Amino acid sequence: MPSVFPYFRFPDFIDSKSADAILEWFSCEAPWKLRIEHFYQQYEFSLLTVDLPDHIRQFVEDACVNRVRSALEARLGASGPLELIDISAHRLVPGQTIKIHNDHLGGEETHRFLIQINKGWSRANGGILMLFSSHLPDDLADIVEPMHRSGFGFKISERSFHAVSTVRAGDRFTLVYTFRESLEC
Repeated sequence: MPSVFPYFRFPDFIDSKSADAILEWFSCEAPWKLRIEHFYQQYEFSLLTVDLPDHIRQFVEDACVNRVRSALEARLGASGPLELIDISAHRLVPGQTIKIHNDHLGGEETHRFLIQINKGWSRANGGILMLFSSHLPDDLADIVEPMHRSGFGFKISERSFHAVSTVRAGDRFTLVYTFRESLEC
């Protein structure tokens, strides 16, 4: 297998009741806004800038954020404490794709953790997270299916090339926790 950036999988990161609650909110009430960039288009918003229903607030509270932070630090390490930058929600609908990119912004963001909210998802739906050992499509190194309730963490760098295959059916939802290594010890 080709060399790829540091990452880990975390099956069943959240419980079924919490996942089902946020899926219902994502599907019916969340304030989605279309964002179009040169390598993707998706619906998104920050959970830190909207008024959240009580049953969804748990995803931005310290207990959940600290659990995500701890998983990242334990499995990927950090030169300093991880500071939360944002918690966003992403929604891809049929026909949408995210092309190969690396998320590297010169150290502004250093770690990312994804929680998949996709009950009943199958490979036939598309929306597969693909990991690459370079910016070239032929250098596919691994795939990660967006299984409901699962987590996926990675260290952002100039080598963290990844993409999402075209969604063919259903809406693909992801919670995205973004951190940066703090210079404080």
